[in-house]
Amino acid sequence: MPQIAITLAEGRTPAQIRDLMHEVHAAVLRTVNTRPEYIRVVVHEVPRTHWATGDVTLTEMDAARAQRSGVSADEHSDQGTAHRPVPTADEEQS
Repeated sequence: MPQIAITLAEGRTPAQIRDLMHEVHAAVLRTVNTRPEYIRVVVHEVPRTHWATGDVTLTEMDAARAQRSGVSADEHSDQGTAHRPVPTADEEQS
């Protein structure tokens, strides 16, 4: 019975999460010899204040990115930037 656990920073829509679960389920079904009803997919959403890379939280990264672009962190988040992947080391340094 495959069980897949996915951990994401919060900020995605329910539709995006549902699409992700569907795609993961389909991939497991294609690649593992099991029945569809045995596949379990669990998505854990973590508040952006509780996820850090290099001792900088995602919320702090969002605020720094918004400051560089001249947009408030709240507006930045409303524009969908919360869905961006964690910046690379080069992006974090700039």
